[in-house]
Amino acid sequence: MEQPQPHVLILPFPAQGHIKPMLCLAQLLCNAGIHVTFINSHHNHSRLIHSIQALSCYFPTLHFESISDGLSEDDPRSLPSFPDLVSSIKSVTKHLFRELLVSLNRGSGPRPPVTCVIADGIMSFSIDVAAEFGTRVIIFRTFSACCLWIYLCVPKLIAEGQLPFGADDDLEREIEGVPGMEGILRRRDLPHACRSKQIDDPLLQFFVNETLAMTRASSIILNTFEELEAPFLSQIARLVPNIYTIGPLHALTKSRNRISISPTSSLDASLIKEDRSCMTWLDSQPLRSVLYVSFGSLFVLTRLQLLEFWHGLVNSGQRFLWVLRPDMMSRDENARDVIPSDVTLGTQEKWCIVGWAPQEEVLAHPAVGGFLTHSGWNSTLESIVAGVPLICWPQLSDQMVNSRWVSEIWRIGLDMKDTCDRSTVEKMVRVLMEEKRAEIMKSVDQFAGLARDSISQFGSSNKSLQKLIEDLKIL
Repeated sequence: MEQPQPHVLILPFPAQGHIKPMLCLAQLLCNAGIHVTFINSHHNHSRLIHSIQALSCYFPTLHFESISDGLSEDDPRSLPSFPDLVSSIKSVTKHLFRELLVSLNRGSGPRPPVTCVIADGIMSFSIDVAAEFGTRVIIFRTFSACCLWIYLCVPKLIAEGQLPFGADDDLEREIEGVPGMEGILRRRDLPHACRSKQIDDPLLQFFVNETLAMTRASSIILNTFEELEAPFLSQIARLVPNIYTIGPLHALTKSRNRISISPTSSLDASLIKEDRSCMTWLDSQPLRSVLYVSFGSLFVLTRLQLLEFWHGLVNSGQRFLWVLRPDMMSRDENARDVIPSDVTLGTQEKWCIVGWAPQEEVLAHPAVGGFLTHSGWNSTLESIVAGVPLICWPQLSDQMVNSRWVSEIWRIGLDMKDTCDRSTVEKMVRVLMEEKRAEIMKSVDQFAGLARDSISQFGSSNKSLQKLIEDLKIL
């Protein structure tokens, strides 16, 4: 009897930082001859239409579908509306996902029935839906292993009375009871949801419940590599024995793609249009002289925060490339209009501002010597691969954990969390780009080498990916 072809359904949370690594995984699976159906929200599908068309041409077994996220088309889908997005996904998207699974399982057209669902770690409803069809589910967590391990320990911290704590409590107090993090983890380093004042806070309960649901899946995928987070991978394996560590995914995808892709292609699947003029500007800058500044696709600044960063950057005397999205202000203001004209006089040749940048290319450019970041996991991995040290200013979710590990464990940068004043910004930039650059670069170069090794032919991530592919083919 002929073995049925594998067909994997990939369901990301509808945000840039979740879509990108899961779309990298889709390409890797298609390269292995597996049919993949990638599900976007209607809203994001329309924003990615050029990337979808390009990807469909390069990968014949990659298919795209879209379903509603339950929000109106004019909803900003920004961080303040995150609770609304989560609620609408649970109430609307779950039902539509079930209908799509029924349709795909009919096996009509070029695709065989779905044999496995790979779902985002905060789309746990997929586990229940897939169970109705007897379909295996693998959960993809898009953040670090160290953050996942903390989330898995949160119920214990609540039971011990370490959570919640008040907003005015000592944030420097050490958190005990997270194995492997003794003497390292402070209250201020916990995922942001842990700063909730009440146990029944909806945001805290959402992440606790989604993390616990993950343990019902057959396996998990993590965008990391063993050499970076081995101690916490072994801790997680006690609860979820089958873990595939296949990061850094963006680098692994490039190494295994059999096609020649130009930097200007639409395969990066960015929800925001890139301004490539910054690459020309970088070409004219000295080696390792530019600080790249970007706070991701969702982050919102207040007017005061933007001004403090601007003055700090200018006062540091360093060249910088700053990504200021048009929607980056917390009010109906354009971020560029807030920058005082008197500060810019005489400094224009030392900085460049764009609405969005091709980040992987920017970090790989020889003129870039540092990265001031929100400490999102994709940005952290991209910086590690490129060998660029970090200044971390985290605000949300896993970013708080990542920044602590960047500064204290991996020692590849500096942690500036819970601080935003021009003197601190200026000091941090000078330290990274001048005073302690040689010291930090020793660790940066070491981890960049380990990342490259992990995606090599016999590297840990490459072998883990091959194991995942083999397992998907024998389902």
